Amino acid sequence: MSDDKSADKPDLQWRILGGLIGLAVGFASRKVLGFAWEKTTGKKPPASADSPDISLGEAVAYAVVMGLGMEVARIVATRTAAKKWRSWKNAAAKDAL
Repeated sequence: MSDDKSADKPDLQWRILGGLIGLAVGFASRKVLGFAWEKTTGKKPPASADSPDISLGEAVAYAVVMGLGMEVARIVATRTAAKKWRSWKNAAAKDAL
């Protein structure tokens, strides 16, 4: 196997760490966004955006806020962690020489 192909594939450690970061950020951002929704609207976040008990506008707004907020949080956290991971890997490679 050539070095070019293996350099393009994320290693197993990063894939595991990236998955754990994604789970943690998803959980935390859902809690933060739910709290912000409640403080902003004065209502608890809907249990399900599909529920006929809430208006279509509220359901769409909630879906947009949660989807956008969670994805932005995931991207920022994953990119930050990836940069840190690369710097650790590069430092370890230099120390090994």
